[in-house]
Amino acid sequence: MKVKRKIIEIDEDRCTGCGQCVIACAEGAIEIVDGKAKVISDNLCDGLGACIGDCPEDALTIVEREAEEFDEEAVMAHLDKKGTAIEQKPAPTRCPSAQVQMFDGAATPCQQANKPLASQRSEAHLAHWPIQINLIPPTAPFLKNADLLVAADCVPVAFPRLQTEFMPGRAVMIGCPKFDDTKSYREKFIEIFNVANIKSLTCVVMEVPCCSGLPTILADARKASGRDIPMEVVTVTARGEIKGRHSL
Repeated sequence: MKVKRKIIEIDEDRCTGCGQCVIACAEGAIEIVDGKAKVISDNLCDGLGACIGDCPEDALTIVEREAEEFDEEAVMAHLDKKGTAIEQKPAPTRCPSAQVQMFDGAATPCQQANKPLASQRSEAHLAHWPIQINLIPPTAPFLKNADLLVAADCVPVAFPRLQTEFMPGRAVMIGCPKFDDTKSYREKFIEIFNVANIKSLTCVVMEVPCCSGLPTILADARKASGRDIPMEVVTVTARGEIKGRHSL
């Protein structure tokens, strides 16, 4: 039954799809759909607004309108279906590391090639933040029309040449297919490939077995998205040398 009550409203023009409100909503009422946060069902939203302070874009407000009554039983059933009990739900929090930033002055590959070698070794070439796969929204502006570099998170430590040989001119995402949720990785990249018009894809992994899943995840996501994106896989050793590279 519909009643007039308070409920969350999301301004899609302001929303960047960062997902912070999804984390903050203990009822699971908010999900990212087509790159935007949405209240998936009125009866799951209690209208208290715990999620509002976690939105970096001020896209969430409380309004009063006709809506289905809040239903705690529906919330429990919804959370159980998602495989997440209420007591296991992360405490509402905003992760500062998820704030999207773009840095001015990042060198293009051509500019990088013409810099003195000593300068190249001492400079960082990261053009944006965040870099963790789980923290980057598919709608992040630095992904639009990008040449994308996806690296296993051990690579930058074992292979310092990643900075000079692969990062200039590319958007960067790092993660670990052993410790993170590979299903969520696949879904994240499907959405990225669908909305960001990625121009090329370079995947750099270690030679260890646990890294082998990352190129497979990317290839599966590329296939599911139906996008014909050129992809190269580069494998490096624990001693920091390139062991091989091939197209996929």
